[in-house]
Amino acid sequence: MDIAYIPSPSRGVLYLGPIPLRAYAFCIILGVVVAVWLGSKRWVARGGAKHTVGDIAVWAVPFGLVGGRLYHVITDGGRLYFAEGKNPWDALKIWEGGLGIWGAVALGAVGAWIGARRRGVPLPAYADAIAPGIALAQALGRWGNYFNQELYGRSTTLPWGLEIDKTLPNGEVVKGVYHPTFLYESLWCVGVAVLVIWADRRFKLGHGRAFALYVAAYTVGRFWTEWLRIDEAHVYFGLRLNDWVSIGVFIGAVAYFVIVGRKRPGREDPASIDPAAHLAEDAPAEGRSDGKDDGKGDGKAAEKVPAKAADKPVSRKPAGPADAEPTAVKAAVKADEKAAVKVDEKADEDAKNPI
Repeated sequence: MDIAYIPSPSRGVLYLGPIPLRAYAFCIILGVVVAVWLGSKRWVARGGAKHTVGDIAVWAVPFGLVGGRLYHVITDGGRLYFAEGKNPWDALKIWEGGLGIWGAVALGAVGAWIGARRRGVPLPAYADAIAPGIALAQALGRWGNYFNQELYGRSTTLPWGLEIDKTLPNGEVVKGVYHPTFLYESLWCVGVAVLVIWADRRFKLGHGRAFALYVAAYTVGRFWTEWLRIDEAHVYFGLRLNDWVSIGVFIGAVAYFVIVGRKRPGREDPASIDPAAHLAEDAPAEGRSDGKDDGKGDGKAAEKVPAKAADKPVSRKPAGPADAEPTAVKAAVKADEKAAVKVDEKADEDAKNPI
């Protein structure tokens, strides 16, 4: 007799009048918000502009959702949607579950690449910034499987076993206590996020290596949880399809991490990752009023100020400490501009008609 277990919710949807609020969709949306929030903080810390991650996510997220659904339909659609007695239109019911992480990452990367090109941002640098956020998004998204009572593991008597009590579309009743593989994977993804953040700070990972570490670490946990699952899946040589995919992706991620680490150690130059942030720093000096050098940028903006000052009459303002640094307030310069022009014109007249 089981003395303790994790109860499953009786339903995964609430109704706000005629509008259904589905827990599965809410978990995915919450995961996207967390990923963009954390990715933005990391991107800004690397020298990028504040809104770059969100702007690129506008492309990456829809592509990722489509890719995740396509992977699920391609790998499992034959038995779930296109077999005899099945309804092919059910393949469009994404709210009922069914997103393959491999398709989401693959096609999401295509969307991110499009967004990154539009912003002039290197994709590997963006991937490094967003990597731990993706892991946390997966951790939150797995709770959607909990509300749908799906993707559980083998029967268990462990006190943290998951109680399942539902009726399948074919009329079969499933009732018992099973391994909560959704919880295992969710906790694993949180650990992956922590690992990537720590390793990135400790070893200054760049050029896509933080993202490769996330992928490699995730596949290890996915291999284990996939091994516990009992839902139908394609099996080849004794292993489920997703186990084979995990092995292949792990090898590719580790190879990338090692090869790139040898060729391009360290991180990208902050001045090269985000033109939007750099343009803000290279704005005309009179737009700044703090008079401080924050150490960012590559020094080009500082070189432009003396060059412009040299083209203007030296006698425009008395020399003083304020002229030693490019800290003039833009409003003051504009207000003085007319007076400076008059002084220049009078100087020209005096030169033509000496007394």
